[in-house]
Amino acid sequence: MVVPPIGLWFVSAMAQSETTQPVAPAPTPDSWELAGRRLFEAVGAYAPEALRGRFLGIEYWQYIAAFLCILLGLVARKVSDFVFEHYLLPTARKTRFKFDHLILEAIYKPLGVALLLVGVFGALALIGLQVATPEVRAAAILTLKVAVAADFLWLLLRGVDVLSLYLLSAAARTDSKLDDQLVPLIKKSLKAFVGVLVFIAILQTLGYSVGSLLAGLGIGGLAVAMAAQDTLSNLFGGIVIFTDRPFRVGEWVQVDQIEGAVEQIGFRSTRIRTFAGTLVTLPNSMVAKSVIDNKAAMPARRVRMTVGVTYETTADQMEELVKGFKAILAAEDQVVPETSLVRFVGFGASSLDILVMYFTKPTSYDLHTEVVERVNLALMRAVKARGLSMAFPTTTVYFEGDIAKAMAGGHRPAGPNGPEA
Repeated sequence: MVVPPIGLWFVSAMAQSETTQPVAPAPTPDSWELAGRRLFEAVGAYAPEALRGRFLGIEYWQYIAAFLCILLGLVARKVSDFVFEHYLLPTARKTRFKFDHLILEAIYKPLGVALLLVGVFGALALIGLQVATPEVRAAAILTLKVAVAADFLWLLLRGVDVLSLYLLSAAARTDSKLDDQLVPLIKKSLKAFVGVLVFIAILQTLGYSVGSLLAGLGIGGLAVAMAAQDTLSNLFGGIVIFTDRPFRVGEWVQVDQIEGAVEQIGFRSTRIRTFAGTLVTLPNSMVAKSVIDNKAAMPARRVRMTVGVTYETTADQMEELVKGFKAILAAEDQVVPETSLVRFVGFGASSLDILVMYFTKPTSYDLHTEVVERVNLALMRAVKARGLSMAFPTTTVYFEGDIAKAMAGGHRPAGPNGPEA
């Protein structure tokens, strides 16, 4: 008679024929459960007999070992934080490379959580997984896997933040502002990509078929695209803005009736801070179709005004005043010399009009108005220095006939009852 190996069973053909229900194979434990069993067997082999007693179906040494695992996890986390905060980070801040301490800051907190999770896994392996039902054991291992995935996601997101800071630093050293605008988009894209990958990994851990899920997403992609036409048009509008570059962040623009400084260019919309302080959000599709007036792109900013002097001004005084205005513009270093124009252009209703036109080198509103103020004060002083006066709207009334004669003689005109004194 041949004795079968230990752990194997042989069933005769008759017994097989009498079997009505097929025997389901035992589920194969995954790597996490196998690691827990090995840890349980390795620690249990050294447990003394005095701790072999049971309480609630669990031996005493299991309670002690699980407590020590939790304690070691907490201690390991504290030690890791202490080493990073008092040794590694201060040393990294003293190096020439200014991002090494940011890399360590991104690592050390998720690393501390990972060490704590190792202690929790050891406690579960030593106290719970061996006596729990298969359903409870699977739920515990699944929860631990999700916690590890979340900690890994946290680490990756902090790493993306460090990478974005490095890209911003590199972009600041270039003359182009396009890369300055692309870095926030790259940061958001990487975070979304990392989040999707970890989400797929969690779904795979939960037992869902990722392949069939992706296939379903592919089939439903067309329906989603049809439903998200506005979102896609805004996305492509943002791509047009980035490639065509009609404006950049921080520039003063006017889009249709909206005027202000560009504060942010995103995937879906562009935000403009108006001079009233309000924040206007414009869809990128609308911005791409609109007429954009980029006022920050002007090389110089124009000033055009009319200065009126009284009609008592003689021709010689007017000629001298025009020369004085030209000298003022020529002496102002913030005025573009070849753009200044001063001409006596006409006889107004109540003034002799002088056209003054020039361009200021500063284009920002604050500096531009500072130059305008300085020029206007100089023009006023030039008028006063020549004994002339600025004109203001006046009306002269001429009377004729009896009314004019009576007023000239100092008498009031005659009324219905005769002349009045």
